[in-house]
Amino acid sequence: MEQKYIRNFCIIAHIDHGKSTLADRFLEATNMVEAGVEHSQYLDNMELEREKGITIKSRAVRMTHKYEGQKYILNLIDTPGHVDFSYEVSRALASCEGAVLLVDASQGVEAQTMSNLYMALDNNLEILPTVNKIDLPKADVEYAVHEIEEILGSDESEIAKISAKTGEGVYDLLDRIIRQLPPPKGEVNAPTQALIFDSFFDQYRGVVIMVRIFSGNLKKGDRIKLFSTNREYDIEEIGYLGLKFEPQEELKTGEAGYIIANIKDVADARVGDTVTYAKDGCESALPGFLEPKPMVYSGIFPVNGEDYENLVEAMAKLKLNDASLVYEKESSAALGYGFRCGFLGMLHLEIVKERLLREYNIPIVATTPSVSFRIGLSGDKVVEVHNPIDFPDPAHIEYIEEPFMDTEIIVPEEYIGNIMRLAQDRRGIQKNIQYIDEKRVALHYEMPLIEIIFDFYDKLKTVSRGYASLDYSFLDHRVSNVVKVDILINGERVDAMSFICHHDKAHSWGKSVTRTLSEVIPRHMFRIALQASIGAKIIARSTINALRKDVLAKCYGGDVSRKRKLLERQKEGKKRMKEIGNVTVPQEAFLAVMKADRD
Repeated sequence: MEQKYIRNFCIIAHIDHGKSTLADRFLEATNMVEAGVEHSQYLDNMELEREKGITIKSRAVRMTHKYEGQKYILNLIDTPGHVDFSYEVSRALASCEGAVLLVDASQGVEAQTMSNLYMALDNNLEILPTVNKIDLPKADVEYAVHEIEEILGSDESEIAKISAKTGEGVYDLLDRIIRQLPPPKGEVNAPTQALIFDSFFDQYRGVVIMVRIFSGNLKKGDRIKLFSTNREYDIEEIGYLGLKFEPQEELKTGEAGYIIANIKDVADARVGDTVTYAKDGCESALPGFLEPKPMVYSGIFPVNGEDYENLVEAMAKLKLNDASLVYEKESSAALGYGFRCGFLGMLHLEIVKERLLREYNIPIVATTPSVSFRIGLSGDKVVEVHNPIDFPDPAHIEYIEEPFMDTEIIVPEEYIGNIMRLAQDRRGIQKNIQYIDEKRVALHYEMPLIEIIFDFYDKLKTVSRGYASLDYSFLDHRVSNVVKVDILINGERVDAMSFICHHDKAHSWGKSVTRTLSEVIPRHMFRIALQASIGAKIIARSTINALRKDVLAKCYGGDVSRKRKLLERQKEGKKRMKEIGNVTVPQEAFLAVMKADRD
């Protein structure tokens, strides 16, 4: 089909603004699926995606829509909405010429909306602003329209008003997509350039890659080359992305589709890479390719030691489906054998844990998350530390750098004071305050990542009664006074509970962890000391008192010295028991360390 009859577009929105629901209505409106059938979130394949109401893996689908008697091809490239998956969003945006900017009429513009909007504008996308959920009783359509006008400078006539749930305005939105969004403008006769915007592993056919052709074409049987790995493959199957694959003989300029080429590992077909012919291909790759960079590190260990071999196999299979997952083997004195994993963020960590349990039936324990610290040692040596166990001897450390994030918080103005106090407590450096309109404010902070990853988002929602939204991106590494805090149980260091934090927070974090552990670890027949230490210095302590047997129950009178003698004998026995006694630490204790209050 000619390029002028093709539209490649995506939907960008904050979490829970109705993106997946709108995609469902598009599929029904273009007769891809039968309307009214009880099935929602067609483009969200994972059970986790449906349960959490978020998109984790981006998807794409090809639809046809008639406008003024002419058939048009609409390639919807779905995108994740969470900040952890922003790189997938950027590659999906790079595959499009236009974007539907979806704003919830009851909530207005939020942080992730702004972040994705700026990303879309950076990619020179045409924006089609759309107000969703106009059917809700608490919808304030005029306010949402006013916000969009302030941000984009759009006229009200250019803003679509729809209800993705009921389908109201969806046909009109499809017409607007054809009218307002531009067609692709690739060079048909130029050397082939195709962008990989997604890939997944099929256990029968290997890696399936999703591509958008920017110039030239690709045919079944062609030998292709992937730029980042310089590997060559033969195309076994090529076609369009319907709800099911639609094999074709070729993909032409401006089209989006899939390629199966006997690729064995998702890491060989990285999102953002360029596909071209092995011979007489393009000389340079398309811009914007990045290696996914983990931001949060955590140890993953099986609850049952005998599950370790199954975990090894499960991690290898997960890696085939998730190229951004980084892991290496690790052992812990407390938890045995497991893996040290790198994740894009805390949501990514949670999803991997859930998938290991649901898809592979392996319950796991995750250690306290950490971030990547750069440590300068004497002799001009610099090491990168992801694991508190690898923290060098403080005597050899000259400086430590921790990652800082560029953070944007959008909140109604009445909660500014609460947000500023919270950000200040988390070592945030305020850059500016920007009024979006009369009611809402964007606060920009530079904030350490270690302060964000634990419970910052939950606290943010608490102090703003759920109205604040958060977005952040990596800024740089900065010199900081951070220390390693060890947790000791009865004098024994538990390596899996160690964490790295700023020196000023060490006491409060240590106290919080020991207090939380004292509530989770069961009482024994002897007293248990729970301590937090920096090196040999104890900075916090909690105590679990011993269980006591009533040794005086058999005394029915007599001299007080008789009672004292029994109590002294019990005391001596408890001393000996403490020397030889092992503390039973339940698995919940490791989870409790993660959830301990970090203020």
